[in-house]
Amino acid sequence: MIDRRTLIASSALAVAGAGLPGCATTGAGATAGKDKLPDFYADIEERTFRWFWNNVNRANGLVPDRTPNPPFCSIAAVGFALTAYAVGVERGWAKREEARDLTLTTLKFFASLPQGDGRSGVSGQRGFFYHFLDMKTGLRYRDTELSSVDTTLMHFGMLFAASYWEGDDPAEIEIRDVANDLVGRAEWPWFLNKRPVVSMGWDPKKGFIERSWDGYNEGMMVVLLGLGSTRYPLPDGAWNAWTAPYPRFWRGEGATRHLAFAPMFGHQYSHVWIDFRGIRDVVMRGAGFDYFENSRRATFANRAYCMANPMGWEGYSRDIWGLTACDGPGNYKLPFPNRSGGETRTFYGYSARGPLGQPDERDDGTIAPTAALGSLPFAPEICIPAAEALLRVPGLYQQYGFLDAFNPSFRYSEKKLETGTVDAANGWVASDYLGIDQGPILLQAANYRSDFVWKVMRKSPVIRRGLQRAGFTGGWLDQK
Repeated sequence: MIDRRTLIASSALAVAGAGLPGCATTGAGATAGKDKLPDFYADIEERTFRWFWNNVNRANGLVPDRTPNPPFCSIAAVGFALTAYAVGVERGWAKREEARDLTLTTLKFFASLPQGDGRSGVSGQRGFFYHFLDMKTGLRYRDTELSSVDTTLMHFGMLFAASYWEGDDPAEIEIRDVANDLVGRAEWPWFLNKRPVVSMGWDPKKGFIERSWDGYNEGMMVVLLGLGSTRYPLPDGAWNAWTAPYPRFWRGEGATRHLAFAPMFGHQYSHVWIDFRGIRDVVMRGAGFDYFENSRRATFANRAYCMANPMGWEGYSRDIWGLTACDGPGNYKLPFPNRSGGETRTFYGYSARGPLGQPDERDDGTIAPTAALGSLPFAPEICIPAAEALLRVPGLYQQYGFLDAFNPSFRYSEKKLETGTVDAANGWVASDYLGIDQGPILLQAANYRSDFVWKVMRKSPVIRRGLQRAGFTGGWLDQK
């Protein structure tokens, strides 16, 4: 068996290895975004866009959590979709009028959904929405939780729509009105539950989830949105409560020092909509770099860990890497033949994954394309080669771009799988596309090409107010 202390030591060395040639300390990815992407990348983008465009329920704007078997709507996927439609317009993949009308249909449907504290027959409570909704009715799906972060992801898509659709056409005026009203309905002080930090969720039977948004992860967007609210904002001090646990999140030294969170989505989601280049809060002013550079260093650390490969998984390499939340082969404990002899390894189904030695660590040999491609603006010099290498993985690239994940080490073809396919030669490949993983692939490519999402969101008064109340200064934030 591999000793856990050995794993942690290997992980620490991998983080130190993030300082590979090309890993700048001042946000080099910020200027690299003007470079031309290789021709093959356009096909990735269009196929990924088509996933949103073809799978949305056009009667109400609800977007499935996953396909090809859409069980329910993910409100987070709706947020990515509302932003994706504009990318399609700008790239010539969708007609402007059709995207406009679909956006308005989505917003009006959410505005009409019932809210209340009942266990069924409602879609949300106090301006927040349940994580999953029925694809037809929009009502709470089974016993899913009222989610602060998934509501935030959807609200960011709505704020994008309010800033992008800025014409005098009556439909565009209505988009702005309805989007701003929906975002303004969220009663953020209620979600504090009389504490200084926002709860992750609420259940009508059990009450608030004990875990809250503090420390470093995707929850930074939750706090910034709450601080920027026009009607029910979070109180002063909410950002200080969020950053209070930061000391235990720092990893690396010198040029590799960064706030660590093992799954890459924690370094990506907030950055899809907020341009953190050149703006800093008090913590990052003290650190000497911004959150964009932090995500760049985290991207290199994720890759370096996979290159070090302390667990000895199959397939990890310089260009095949990327650990984040994704589907997996299933929950199994199985004998694993490797270079040191047979041992038992644990595999997982859907789970967050990331380098050992970092917060929320987990490594079972499963790689997700969104981990590398969603980091494109941060580190194009390693993410573009990763995309090219991933195109060569057998069975991974299909109708709507990359399937969610693959695991070359899981070659147990005799096992009955809940999802995906497996063969003895190439291992396991997912069968589904997930909206929350498709979104960063498409939208971060748009940011890399032209700062597209960032430029639109800089116009949002809610985002600007949230950042300023959190103490961010500098860069575009100081400009009118």
